[in-house]
Amino acid sequence: MNYILFDPPETWENLLPLTFTRPVCEIRTGILTTREKWEKFLQSKASILTRSYLQTKFSLHIEDDNMLINGSVLPDDSLLNEIGNLPAGTSLYAGDTLVAIRLDRAEAAAFDMGKYQHGDRVTLSITPIVIAHPWDIFTLNGQALEADFQLLTKNRVSAEPSNTNIVLNPENVFIESDARIEGAILNAGTGPIYIGEHAEIMEGSAVRGPFAMGEYSTLKMGAKIYGPTTIGPFTRAGGEIKNSVILGNSNKGHEGFLGHSVLGEWCNIGADSNNSNLKNNYAEVKLWNYREEKFVSTG
Repeated sequence: MNYILFDPPETWENLLPLTFTRPVCEIRTGILTTREKWEKFLQSKASILTRSYLQTKFSLHIEDDNMLINGSVLPDDSLLNEIGNLPAGTSLYAGDTLVAIRLDRAEAAAFDMGKYQHGDRVTLSITPIVIAHPWDIFTLNGQALEADFQLLTKNRVSAEPSNTNIVLNPENVFIESDARIEGAILNAGTGPIYIGEHAEIMEGSAVRGPFAMGEYSTLKMGAKIYGPTTIGPFTRAGGEIKNSVILGNSNKGHEGFLGHSVLGEWCNIGADSNNSNLKNNYAEVKLWNYREEKFVSTG
């Protein structure tokens, strides 16, 4: 079976500006990107069907038997089982959302999500987790992080933190090899904590789970982290961060507050920068929607 993750057009537009530079499945929630999650569950590589200008970087591979999977849907065992039982030419739906469809070579080459008309249709027996809007990335981050933690750490043994650290609920802490942590407080009583390979947590940092830290990332001295928070790979973070996702390759390394936010790649937040999820007039927080060309409520 050949696996392809596709971009639903409306979802891709709703996730702008993040998706200007990446397919939907390359967004990170929890520890892994959605593509990485699917590849772990499928135990197979997946190619990507996306906008034509992104297709140059994110390649598409088509074979005689193809399973096209919605790149905004997060996998789990139940969903994997239903997709595995999908007959050829049949589509799998959750409500009005196309979750997966099995197509031959010609059908896959001609597939256009925006114009697709389903043939045989099966309704999903569960409600999957879907990343449909930018705020879903941090509001659903706790669920995604706990699922990824179980996926990545099952039947594995964590590296031991040194005795310079204070670790609460150590059974919920997993430290990859070559990570460095000294003089920190890790409280996994509120959710799991995952520290990636070659990551560093400097002295005086205090972390409350759920929390994930990608490879080669650094948490600077005195950082205060409230979960559910994800710091992607190759990132420097400091100051105070709460319920946020930094996709990777970015810097929020100085004092200041970042909360209920998504930070893309190759971003740099200056010293003493602050944001808030509460407006001074207590009005509803809204975000610009590129598809609707207006501000929409973030809930």
